[in-house]
Amino acid sequence: MKNLNFVNGDATSPIGEGNKIIVHICNDIGGWGKGFVMALSKKWKAPEAEYRKWYKSQDDFELGKVQFVQVEDDIWIANLIGQRDIYRGKNKQPPIRYEAIEQGLNEVFKKALQLNASIHMPRIGCGLAGGKWELIQPIIEEQLTSKNIVTTVYDFG
Repeated sequence: MKNLNFVNGDATSPIGEGNKIIVHICNDIGGWGKGFVMALSKKWKAPEAEYRKWYKSQDDFELGKVQFVQVEDDIWIANLIGQRDIYRGKNKQPPIRYEAIEQGLNEVFKKALQLNASIHMPRIGCGLAGGKWELIQPIIEEQLTSKNIVTTVYDFG
């Protein structure tokens, strides 16, 4: 799909012109301390601080919801709650929740339209959340790229 690009690079340094939204997956228990969030926190303090405030308030803090945090004139971070807890449960199911990713990316789509922004992300949901890229990519295509939202996926290193 022409609107979906893969590059080697750092998703915290999104390429291209114009407004950009960096999407990443958060859990629903207020945890922030492993994975891609560490790179975000190293570069900007606000995404973590806002996520922790949001968790503490519990105001609409649930799977599938997204918090947008502006970190630069043209860059927003999308804290997308797409992970149930941080551990595999008794049934050994990974924390990823594909329906929540789908719901959240629909919110990201709306924000991208509003801001006329491109989307940038690591391979969301495939690290600590335990998701499978072959299940996540079609969700990205359905919710973003099929609707003409240019999306770049970054593979680090």
